[in-house]
Amino acid sequence: MRTIIAALLCAAALSAADASRRAPGFSLPDSKQQQHDLADYRGKVLILEFMQTSCPHCAAFNSVLSRVESKYGDRVVILGVVNPPSDIPKVNAYIYANKIAYPIVFDCGQVAYSYLRSGAFDTPHVYLIDANGGIRDDFGYSDATKDIFEGNGLFAHLDAILGKK
Repeated sequence: MRTIIAALLCAAALSAADASRRAPGFSLPDSKQQQHDLADYRGKVLILEFMQTSCPHCAAFNSVLSRVESKYGDRVVILGVVNPPSDIPKVNAYIYANKIAYPIVFDCGQVAYSYLRSGAFDTPHVYLIDANGGIRDDFGYSDATKDIFEGNGLFAHLDAILGKK
């Protein structure tokens, strides 16, 4: 009996360790005052990028995100999130200069804190959220994650979430 209970406890622990964290909900405006609610993206894989208009790594990441849009079409949605000091004029200029088609929304820090669980963070920081609203992966920019932000590393993670081999 103890063996069976121990086996069940181990199986439950492994299952819980594999579960993704639920993505914190939010509703934030873009520069046109359109609200973007996390619930609007349910059923799609979402790339949630915390970025700044002055961040050179964020600008470089745009080429990867452009390839994501080309490869996955409407199966993967991209949403950028900025915090001060990025403001509407800076975001509009950034969108124009980088030919961005996805929305960039404005946060005062509360949403960033609920995801990052820290008062300070470096950008870019990306969360991959599955169709059920669970955080499957997150990546902050570093030497170890350069392939995610500048190469092809993001595609393997997206393929895994979408169930592709």
